[in-house]
Amino acid sequence: MHIAATSIVCAVRSHGEHGAVARLLTPADGLQPGYVRGGHARRLRPVLMPGNLVAADFRARSEEQLAVLTVELVHSRAGLFAEPLPAAAIEWATALTATALPEGLAYPQLYAALDGVLAAIEAAPSARGWAGGLVRYELLLLSELGFGLDLSACAATGAVADLAFVSPKSGQAVSRDAGTPYADRLLPLPRFLLEGGDAGWEDVRAALRLTGFFLERDLLPAHRSGHKAGVLDARERLVARVARLAGG
Repeated sequence: MHIAATSIVCAVRSHGEHGAVARLLTPADGLQPGYVRGGHARRLRPVLMPGNLVAADFRARSEEQLAVLTVELVHSRAGLFAEPLPAAAIEWATALTATALPEGLAYPQLYAALDGVLAAIEAAPSARGWAGGLVRYELLLLSELGFGLDLSACAATGAVADLAFVSPKSGQAVSRDAGTPYADRLLPLPRFLLEGGDAGWEDVRAALRLTGFFLERDLLPAHRSGHKAGVLDARERLVARVARLAGG
């Protein structure tokens, strides 16, 4: 097995005294794990940071064997980890990717979307410029893994106008007229998810609540009960920082 591709670092854990096992998202071969000799040593730690782009070379004698991975830095986002909100966003987006995706299956749309979100986090002068993109990445990941939300029409009436809620049971949109009597049982649907554009902080909070419900229920239930110290903690740090910006 040989894969050579510009890849996104999604997760790294130490292995042995100096080595590391890294999980990288590749454009054509999906999520790939590999053992990096010296990956936990000082020279490679700044390279193997979540969100970085690296030139990756995976080599193994068989598909079942953990590949030996060599990496060269293509683009570093290490500087963003000095800023709490961008750091939390990168940590969550990459941890979600590494945890939710099965290994070895191609998800070219997810690769492009994650690369775009990370680039937006780096380039946007304000987090409001990338927060909506991060939520849309979560929605795309749900869809790619078979748990997509249907936001095209009201589940109760078929109406396509004034969609304001999402049913937590079906994942389908609900119009304002049909949903208002049951608003306490439904999830708010921020308009920017339907119409595009930037979002205010309250809308971002609502959108994170919406996607968070379905991510925890459909993709990450085991992590809530048994491994909460990992991926869901990363999301909770992000949500807490957004809440502070929103004044809540």
